[in-house]
Amino acid sequence: MSLPKDDLYYMNLALAQAQLAKDRGEVPVGAVITDSSGHILVQAHNLRESLNSPLAHAEVLCIEQASKIRNSWRLTDCTLYVTLEPCPMCTGALISARVGRLVYGASDPKSGYVESLHNGLSRTELNHQVPYLKGLQEEASSKLLKSFFQHLRKK
Repeated sequence: MSLPKDDLYYMNLALAQAQLAKDRGEVPVGAVITDSSGHILVQAHNLRESLNSPLAHAEVLCIEQASKIRNSWRLTDCTLYVTLEPCPMCTGALISARVGRLVYGASDPKSGYVESLHNGLSRTELNHQVPYLKGLQEEASSKLLKSFFQHLRKK
């Protein structure tokens, strides 16, 4: 399968967001949402520690901001790029916002809900399924996460 020409570009922006999160002491996950013309609507990174909020995942922050920008909760023509496989909460947010497409980097065997633990975006009994591409910049995403957690363990 060939990638849309800009997928790598947007995933690299998500990786830059993940690096910003790491620099702030946050788990390094970054996300970007684009519209169907490739216009970047929003970029965000995890802010759970900074905001003291369990909801401040990069994906949720992006979806909330993009919905405000679009003045609509429906993001059907949008693509969300994120460096880590979304968790159950973020998978639910993708479905609820009717996001048109997901591209993610590293799989998350402990809490990934797209494929690792559950096929959360492909359930035909749900009112929306989100097509997705996994593994784009997987190595870079994994390396960033592993180095963050190795550093934490050394502390």
